[in-house]
Amino acid sequence: MAKRSAPEVNAGSMADIAFLLLIFFLVTTTIEKDSGINRKLPPIEELEEDVVIKQKNIFTVLLNGKDQLLVEDELMELKDLRTAAVEFLDNNGDKSCTYCKGLKDPASSDNPDKAIILLKNERETSYAAYISVQNELVAAYNVLRNRRGYELGSKEGFKDMSFVEMQMNYKDARFVGNKVKLKAVIDQIKLEFPQKLSEAQ
Repeated sequence: MAKRSAPEVNAGSMADIAFLLLIFFLVTTTIEKDSGINRKLPPIEELEEDVVIKQKNIFTVLLNGKDQLLVEDELMELKDLRTAAVEFLDNNGDKSCTYCKGLKDPASSDNPDKAIILLKNERETSYAAYISVQNELVAAYNVLRNRRGYELGSKEGFKDMSFVEMQMNYKDARFVGNKVKLKAVIDQIKLEFPQKLSEAQ
């Protein structure tokens, strides 16, 4: 009995199919990108004289290698950091701030423009603890900016809108209000409560 030859499979189009699949997956695949902490470095300014900063205008936050929080040389829980930072920033020790509602303690910061938060950490500090402290400090600025947003917003026609909502609405293309006026209010709030957060190791 003669052996039957098996029919050959035409593999000429396999390369084309593989090429089309490769193109399909390259086009449809989305690549996740990590986003870091959004921070802008201050511009380099040529200063002819040294700026003198009073110690009472510096709020020192130290995060040690064991993730313990020392605020102004006293142990503090993370949950209390935001309140302490708000009290420091809003103090109005020199009584020059008309929109501040602080205690006016002469031993604490003069006004929000002069107040600086200094965050120090050690090399052994965990990343999670560092980010948690950063979030609390930024949240302290947002508490004050949101409060001011409600005050200015009601005067400028943006009633019941916090600072964070103002920023989101300004970036939103669907927002139907006056964006020029909204941007002016946002800039004024940023000027009144500037985010002066300095970091050191």
